[in-house]
Amino acid sequence: MPQPLSQSTGRRKAAVARVRLRPGAGAVTINKRPIDEYFPSATYRGHATEPLRLAGAQERYDVDATIDGGGVSGQAGALRLGIARGLVEVDPELRATLKRAGLLTRDAREKESKKYGLKKARKAPQYSKR
Repeated sequence: MPQPLSQSTGRRKAAVARVRLRPGAGAVTINKRPIDEYFPSATYRGHATEPLRLAGAQERYDVDATIDGGGVSGQAGALRLGIARGLVEVDPELRATLKRAGLLTRDAREKESKKYGLKKARKAPQYSKR
């Protein structure tokens, strides 16, 4: 296996994606499984590979990623950020394009912590007057 051109990290919610870009034919592998198998939904596949599409690099690089934590949506977002950061590392001229599309910004929204006396972060038990 050839040495990676770049290694980058993407995060979203509780998910962390470690992404390696290599010169290749455009194969995307996540946790040693093809992307079609890992993300059966075309929506998540499209969301995750958006940086490659915008950069016109779908056929130029192979993406090998390891994703931990979170759910499907968070993992797709983490992979998207990791790929975008890796592309900028390989070709700095892509930075303006990816930045304008908002792909280099880490989505900082996290789950709000639960408060004591409540059922969730803000949901209170039903109020009883009598």
